[in-house]
Amino acid sequence: MGNRYVAAGIVFSVVPFSGSEAAEPVSSVFYGFQAEQAEVRINDGTEILAWDFDAIIGTDEVKFVWRSEGEYDLREEEFETLENQFRVSVPISPFFDAIAGVRLDTPEGNDRIDGVIGIHGLAQQWIEVDADLFISDDPSIRLEAEYEGLITQRITLTPSIEVEIPLTDDVGRGFGDFAPIIEVGARLSYDLIDRAISPYIGVHYELALGESGRLAQAAGGKKDDLFFVAGARMIF
Repeated sequence: MGNRYVAAGIVFSVVPFSGSEAAEPVSSVFYGFQAEQAEVRINDGTEILAWDFDAIIGTDEVKFVWRSEGEYDLREEEFETLENQFRVSVPISPFFDAIAGVRLDTPEGNDRIDGVIGIHGLAQQWIEVDADLFISDDPSIRLEAEYEGLITQRITLTPSIEVEIPLTDDVGRGFGDFAPIIEVGARLSYDLIDRAISPYIGVHYELALGESGRLAQAAGGKKDDLFFVAGARMIF
């Protein structure tokens, strides 16, 4: 996440002309790209390429966001997860936006299309939060929180947590009814080029509880896994 919608971008103004005189700008459009995670996750038996990015275009009043998240197993040469979201975001307070859109998901079996509604913003202590409800025959709730803790002007420690709560049994995604899937991470980054590129190292832990854990084991996987990660955050 990491201040997703305040990523540095290119800003320009839409200016009407009357004769040879230009009026005051009536709206400003910005666009930008922010990859919170672009990393390789490694443990004894697995190497995974993982990413989480937003591409944004809009104004202060409304933003259009393409969010992509995925995990690709470099040894098996196949996707473990892949989802793309197309979202509209509008402010509802100085620190929070409401979002609505669709999610295109590729679990085992047929591809899925879900609706998504939620909120995104900064809570107290500058903790960035996302709370999304995915709407379909197999709905789920996803809660995310992240905090960027400055150690020096260039070194940042970023702990994060994501909790997915399925509201029904969904074997295609490996979800058990109300059996959460939890991801916890900590990444230590060094800011280069005015925070445009920030290489990092860290750890990433995944845990599937209850029926979700049993489904993961039945599919030949694990109910929990710990990875060393190395990658970079990018803002353009």
